[in-house]
Amino acid sequence: MTNSVPNHGIDSITFLGSFPKVSFCPASELPEFAFIGRSNVGKSSLINYLCDRKKLAKTSGTPGKTQLINLFEVDDNWILADLPGYGYAKLSKKKRAKFTVMIENYLKQRPNLITVFLLIDSRVSPQQSDLEHIKWLGDQGIAFSIIFTKADKLKPKEIETNTGVFLKTMNDMFHEEPNHFITSAAGRTGAEDVLDYINYVAGEYAEPETE
Repeated sequence: MTNSVPNHGIDSITFLGSFPKVSFCPASELPEFAFIGRSNVGKSSLINYLCDRKKLAKTSGTPGKTQLINLFEVDDNWILADLPGYGYAKLSKKKRAKFTVMIENYLKQRPNLITVFLLIDSRVSPQQSDLEHIKWLGDQGIAFSIIFTKADKLKPKEIETNTGVFLKTMNDMFHEEPNHFITSAAGRTGAEDVLDYINYVAGEYAEPETE
């Protein structure tokens, strides 16, 4: 399925499929960018906003709708991976464990994965589940960036304060501030910055190595 998407500089998006484990995902030489976050962080809404497509990713008032690895090829240039959320308490312990294994295997084994975008709700203080995932990514040496979501729910000073607290926590963990973006799907802000970064990294990935 290919969709024409004229805004944000994206021309086409092709749905590659939904997969229960990394070994089922189709091989590709294109750079891949994964989106993940705590349940109800607004991941699906953000993906739809980035791609300017209302129903590209499933959105719902009920968390936990994304339960597979969903892959989309963007402009024949890079792949967007929509991963299941974490921390959804209403799922059984067994199912949460299954999701954890699926996600961790994907993140460790997908050879063309370039960057993980970890989504953080800008309205709340650092959550233990977020910090655990960030530490795990750092321990595994997996490149990641932070995307703060739902910025439209806050005043500018509140955004500055909340994101500042989180970034200080990151500084304390890694002794450096992670690459980060502030976005709002409802407020239609932040998409260009994220996409500019993706296109830059994808371009660097595509450049042949020189002696």
